[in-house]
Amino acid sequence: MLTRRLIACFDIVEGRVTKAIQFQDNIDVAPADVLASEMYHAQIDELIFYDIHASSDKRLIDIETVKKVAARVFIPFTVGGGIKDLQGMYEALKAGAEKISVDSMAVRNPEIIKDGAKAFGSQCIVLSTQVKREADTVKFPSGYQVYIDGARTATGLDAIEWLKRGESLGAGEICLNSIDNDGTLGGYDIPLMKKAEAAVRVPLIASGGAGRPEHLSDVFTQTQTQAAIISSMLYSPRLEKNYTPQELKEYLSEKGVAVRPFM
Repeated sequence: MLTRRLIACFDIVEGRVTKAIQFQDNIDVAPADVLASEMYHAQIDELIFYDIHASSDKRLIDIETVKKVAARVFIPFTVGGGIKDLQGMYEALKAGAEKISVDSMAVRNPEIIKDGAKAFGSQCIVLSTQVKREADTVKFPSGYQVYIDGARTATGLDAIEWLKRGESLGAGEICLNSIDNDGTLGGYDIPLMKKAEAAVRVPLIASGGAGRPEHLSDVFTQTQTQAAIISSMLYSPRLEKNYTPQELKEYLSEKGVAVRPFM
């Protein structure tokens, strides 16, 4: 039985974790390394770290914050934002990351996916993609368009065609975020994940919309999605109740979803 993973995703601004709704109205949460340590000791399965202004500010990823987080967690750790070439990937990996996430830069220069996979292995390269529903299904057959630069720039790319290209270039995993659902706490975009799993074979991470435990069981029982980002459920100040990884894993186990055991 496929074991599903729960992932904490940090949107980083100046070394601190923030939370937004549909990529806007960010509110401060905590220092990244402090919250990372809390999540690690609470036994989250993985951690993803996005320096959300690096690409739009045209600067490198915040390496010092990567180092601080890596020093406090001993679980798979993915970083992204401002990584534009192999040297940037190398610096992030040397700082303690296990995997590299490429997003805006991959759209601008798709060869970075191939170069990264060749240099470090496909298992090291995560294609992160922000997508939004589109009514024009002639231009966007999947019904979704890819956006970059923190969901501010439309690319004209069909979402599913882009995922297929990313896989063919060597991405070993895909993190698919619904801009429409992001931060809304209304659940994942299940139709989107179904379209993605029908198009690619690499592991998929669902992102955007989780607010209750039922949303996790929905995505894991209705699709073959291998992992889910649950940031708001873990630490969002906007929620009346936050959940621990243990509570969520116990709930999923009761629903028949295989998860990594809580030790």
